[in-house]
Amino acid sequence: MTKTLRVGVAGAGVFGGYHANKYRQAPEAGIAIDFVGIYDLDRSRAQALAAQHGVKAFAGDELGEFLAQLDAVTIATPAFAHAEVALKALKAGVHVYSEKPLATSDDDGDAMVDLAEAKSLVLAVGHQERAVFEAIGLYDVTERPTRLEAVRNGTASARNLDVSVVLDLMIHDLDLALTLAGGEAGGLEANARRRMDEGYHAVGADEVSADVTFETGMMASFKASRMAAARERTMRIIYPSGEVEIDFLARTFRNTTPFPLNPDFADAAIAKDPLGTSVFRFLETVRGRLDRPLCMGVEALAALGLALAIDEAVAEAEVEAHPS
Repeated sequence: MTKTLRVGVAGAGVFGGYHANKYRQAPEAGIAIDFVGIYDLDRSRAQALAAQHGVKAFAGDELGEFLAQLDAVTIATPAFAHAEVALKALKAGVHVYSEKPLATSDDDGDAMVDLAEAKSLVLAVGHQERAVFEAIGLYDVTERPTRLEAVRNGTASARNLDVSVVLDLMIHDLDLALTLAGGEAGGLEANARRRMDEGYHAVGADEVSADVTFETGMMASFKASRMAAARERTMRIIYPSGEVEIDFLARTFRNTTPFPLNPDFADAAIAKDPLGTSVFRFLETVRGRLDRPLCMGVEALAALGLALAIDEAVAEAEVEAHPS
């Protein structure tokens, strides 16, 4: 596809704003687009974001009208609505970039991946931390890790409470672990805590620890929290020949392996703007200039399956209450 792409954003919240900004920047990256508009159930929200970017606002029952004017769409709605909007877009012949998680159920994720394949449409998902791994050079390492330890903690927030902390935060590290493990997850154990303060309502657990064994032999431990005292995003990757420790917030790492990893990865364009990298690769894949986006739907489906398995393990275990 070499014509100017007609694009839009479904969801006028915080992440919808981020994606709208990237679409405005696309021509500067040499990608010809026509930014058509913003859709949101709430008309005032759609109008406010659309006015910022000089595009048309769509709302309520105008989703079909919105999609009929597009070649590609970003879905930045609340997570529970990702699948509903994506399936309507794919049925309308529109290429889809969905924020993570791909969906909130295996069945919906399967349906999205199957429909995109059947209609030869691009389905990309916003696992943008992959850009950091790529900038470091971890995907060029041929040695398989033996162990991985990831921590992704956030402070209390009113956002993204429609899903568990596993689908909200931990899923980033689950996706990265799957890219390194080279195989599916096997056994797992998990435990969790919930916030119990008055007036707080969230779907699923708010702090989860999980130990996962992958079929290739790699062991991994994951911790994610949305009730931590401070933000933390770290990962330790243990290889037979050494270790790599990454601080995703500070954009630094320590390397004791012999691998020629990039110590200046934070200065690489893809690491400076991982969201832009992810969005622009999606658009270039739609245009036929790239073979694939940063994260394909089928890959995000694997991360979703592991996340849901952890949520199920948590549900079957006794969850500790945590008053604020």
